[in-house]
Amino acid sequence: MAVPGPLRVLAVAAACVFWLHHVEGKEDNSTMSPSDASFCHGGLEVIYPEVDINKCLTISAALKLRQKMTKVWDAPHIHLCGADKRKKYLLMMVDPDAPSRTSPTRAHWRHWLVADIKGSGLRRREFKGTALSEYIRPTPPQKSGFHRYQFMLFEQPAAKTVSLTEEEKSSPGNWDPQAFIKRFDLGEPVASVQFLTQNPED
Repeated sequence: MAVPGPLRVLAVAAACVFWLHHVEGKEDNSTMSPSDASFCHGGLEVIYPEVDINKCLTISAALKLRQKMTKVWDAPHIHLCGADKRKKYLLMMVDPDAPSRTSPTRAHWRHWLVADIKGSGLRRREFKGTALSEYIRPTPPQKSGFHRYQFMLFEQPAAKTVSLTEEEKSSPGNWDPQAFIKRFDLGEPVASVQFLTQNPED
C-alpha cells in the first residue's frame, strides 16, 4: 500500500532527527569561538568510526580521538538528509589554518574534493562521487594550536564538468577555494560543518 505524502515527509523527518542526534564521540567546545560555531548550517553530517560530526565542535583528547583522526581513520561517510535526489553535489574539505591559525601562509590546504555526488546517495548514506583530490587526514603540526577542518557541500551545476587545473593538482597547499567556486558557479554552500583539532602530541 502506498504511504500518503504527508506521512512520507514525517517518516523522513523522523529519520533525520534520529541521525542528527546520534553522536558517539566526545566533544569539547571550550576552544570554539562564536564565529567558529556559526559556520555550521544545513544539516551536513560527517561520520567517522567513533564520532559523528553534525555541528561545529572541537574533537576531544579523550579516547585518543585526535590520534585516530590523524593516524588511523580514513575518509568519513557523508550524509545529508535533505539532499535533493534529482541533483548532484560537490564536497570540499579544507584547512584554512595551515600551518597555523596565527600564520596561515599555506591556507587553504585542500584535504578532500569530491564531485558528481548523487543527492539520492547522500540521503541514503551511500556517499559516492568522483574524487578530484583524494582524502588527506587532518595532520596539524605540533605546537601549531587548533586547526579548523571545514566541510562544504555545494549543488553542482548540471552543465558543468568540474576539474582542477594542473597548477592546483601540483599541491594541496595555498589553494584558493573561492576562485574554484567562482570558476564553476557553485554559489554558496547548501550545507557546511567543521571540527577543530590539534596535534595529538600537544
